[in-house]
Amino acid sequence: MAGGWVYIITNKPNGTLYIGVTSDIARRAWEHREGVAEGFTKKHGLKRLVYVERHENIRDAIQREKSLKRWLRASKLRLIHAANPDWRDLYDTLA
Repeated sequence: MAGGWVYIITNKPNGTLYIGVTSDIARRAWEHREGVAEGFTKKHGLKRLVYVERHENIRDAIQREKSLKRWLRASKLRLIHAANPDWRDLYDTLA
């Protein structure tokens, strides 16, 4: 089974957060940036990729996504700050 990515996107530092999972992080991040899919992220202008986490198995990535979604907002913010303290857009770092 192929691997997967858990990611968090936002509209600005400490802004609205969206947690997702995908098997192709570059494609999915591009979709969010371009607003090609209707829904929560397009409605709220979430385009800044601020956190990514690679998993060898897509099932593990899905489980991690579900777990993170249950976290308190403060814990999610701490996770982002620990990995990306400046809330840089990580899109350009994707291969």
